[in-house]
Amino acid sequence: MTMSSSRPHIVRALYDWIIENDCTPYILVNAFANEVEVPQEHVKDGQIILNISPSAVQSLFIRSEAIDFDGRFAGIPKRVYVPISAVMGIYAKENGQGMIFDPDANLPKPPNPTGTDDQPDRKGADSKPSSISKKPSLRVVK
Repeated sequence: MTMSSSRPHIVRALYDWIIENDCTPYILVNAFANEVEVPQEHVKDGQIILNISPSAVQSLFIRSEAIDFDGRFAGIPKRVYVPISAVMGIYAKENGQGMIFDPDANLPKPPNPTGTDDQPDRKGADSKPSSISKKPSLRVVK
């Protein structure tokens, strides 16, 4: 039986836990993923860190398919839309506690055709951008 992604449930639970502990929830987002709408001028290395605390955003919705809210960036109001698959992690600003997601967690493994070995196609393996294999890193934002 195929189950839906657990990521939106984990994000909601960690958000609630971080708020309950009087901390500031930050999400780490793959800013170049499909359908992501974030202010590109604040993107660094293809990622953006967003403060999603109640005091920083308005109309926050954490749904199964996406997180969206109204925020201000350098004083300019913007609507933000982040598909759940683009959320790379959620953590507390004050102590870093939270979770970083496996970038491939939502992707089903393709079946191997019968009669082939597990060796990757050399051409395909060499053509992948190196950023795919890198784990996201957290950094302190003040």
